[in-house]
Amino acid sequence: MGHSRAGTGDAQTSPGDCDEPVGVGSGSAGLLWLVAVAGAGTMVVELAAVRLLAPWFGSSQAVWTNVIGVVLFALALGYFLGSKLAARPQPLAALGWVLAFGAASTAWLPALAAPVADLFMPAGVTLDRAAELFVWGSLASAALLFAPAAVALGCVGPLAVEIVARRSGGHAGSAGGKVLCASTLGSLAGTFGTTHFALPGLGLKGTFLLAGVCLGVLSLISFVFQRRATWPGIGALVCVVLSFAAATRTPSPTGTLLAEVQSAYQTVRVVETGAGAERMRQLQVNEGLDSFQSVWQPESGLLPVGYYYNYFCLPPWWSGAQGTWRVMVLGLGAGTSWRVLEGSLPAGVRLVATGAEIDPAVIDLAREFLELAPQSPERQTLAGWDARAALRAMQGQFDEIILDTYANQMEMPAHLCSVEFFREVRGRLAPGGWLAINIGGFSLNDPVVQAVAATAATAFQSAALCVRVPFSRNVVAYLKANGTPFVPGDSGWSLAEGPVAKLLPPVEISSRWALIHPATPAPLSDDRNPIERLQAQSILLAAQACAEREER
Repeated sequence: MGHSRAGTGDAQTSPGDCDEPVGVGSGSAGLLWLVAVAGAGTMVVELAAVRLLAPWFGSSQAVWTNVIGVVLFALALGYFLGSKLAARPQPLAALGWVLAFGAASTAWLPALAAPVADLFMPAGVTLDRAAELFVWGSLASAALLFAPAAVALGCVGPLAVEIVARRSGGHAGSAGGKVLCASTLGSLAGTFGTTHFALPGLGLKGTFLLAGVCLGVLSLISFVFQRRATWPGIGALVCVVLSFAAATRTPSPTGTLLAEVQSAYQTVRVVETGAGAERMRQLQVNEGLDSFQSVWQPESGLLPVGYYYNYFCLPPWWSGAQGTWRVMVLGLGAGTSWRVLEGSLPAGVRLVATGAEIDPAVIDLAREFLELAPQSPERQTLAGWDARAALRAMQGQFDEIILDTYANQMEMPAHLCSVEFFREVRGRLAPGGWLAINIGGFSLNDPVVQAVAATAATAFQSAALCVRVPFSRNVVAYLKANGTPFVPGDSGWSLAEGPVAKLLPPVEISSRWALIHPATPAPLSDDRNPIERLQAQSILLAAQACAEREER
């Protein structure tokens, strides 16, 4: 029976054959702690990976799918490789080596992200030319960046099972159960620790560095316990330390960088351009392309031509607002909508505004750099709230609800563009109240514009007026409770006075506006919502149109 496999109950493997670490008892508790830490490291790589790629590719479901797919495939390769290494005479030595490699490849991820991502999303690529790069570029980048670390961490499990089985002399199933339990508990700790503590507190670079240090220390300990040469573990720690000095670069902003933070959700930065009266600041979120989330100028009121926020100011003038205009902004960002409305309302009208912003770090930066109004009865900020949850939690009705919820470049969350959501919005509007939606689209026939507007129209049971914002890739859709919005030619459309009157003539051309009617069934629902596919289709169609224009 001398050749039977370890863990079958009749194995004759001696302690020297498994290269037993000094100080590890028969229960192999120390080894199980090592497995738990490796499991946590796996989750660090998987959860922080999308954040690392987001400045170039965003964090859409397609990017998440690519990252998770790469990590799972790499883990599968690691399990297979680990099974081969476990069959060798010294599995603990192999464990030390894979931990050393995992430590180095994990710690260096922030430094390698920029050169790798730049290969597949070159600087200067505009949004309408980047359609295929979002999917295939993120897949290729994820494979090059995260597969090595995931393969190494995948090797840990089979090696640990073999070591525990040889040490205990018990069944392989018993050893596997213990290792899986430890690994899963470690992964659970890594999941919550990465999202709620490491990323907000340490940032991306610090999070990967911490994971690399932990894996490197475990590698060193494994070699020390074996009383063997410790240089692989020391080398891994040296690589980790060197990674700390390597620059972590996101796509360079155009202008002066005033601040940049890593929030629990994303990379957020404030960039300033221009000088004097023309000075402007942009709040950018994971933006590797030509986009921004919020904008600020020294004076409140209308922004220069081409900013869609200006068109949120039309409903109070169309309604002949008096007294108080109650507004709720879903997707407040840095409060651009508030500032534009403050300086553009009819004379004597007071703005009472509420805003929901899911990322508290955005609110903090906005108050420091973009003059976001402090909390008060007339300016209520719901920081850390999802827009749909905030809508349900607020009391009272609103004269206007502004929907401006986007992640990264063009990613409208599915639960914030469904027919059920728009019915909830309709229920929170006062009689005659307005919904204004910012829709990222390249034309009135854009598939995203058509689907979102038709879905909202279905919920409101009346047509949506869509206008193309001049010199932008934005469409603003208007819907009215208990009625249909005015259109060019209607008596209520034109404005004889006021700062917003100049906004109307550029969009009165027939190619700049359209009424989109309800659809049966609604294109987007909580049950079936292909918004990400439509967004990808939108970008692809725009890229094809651009190529056709260049050929002509």
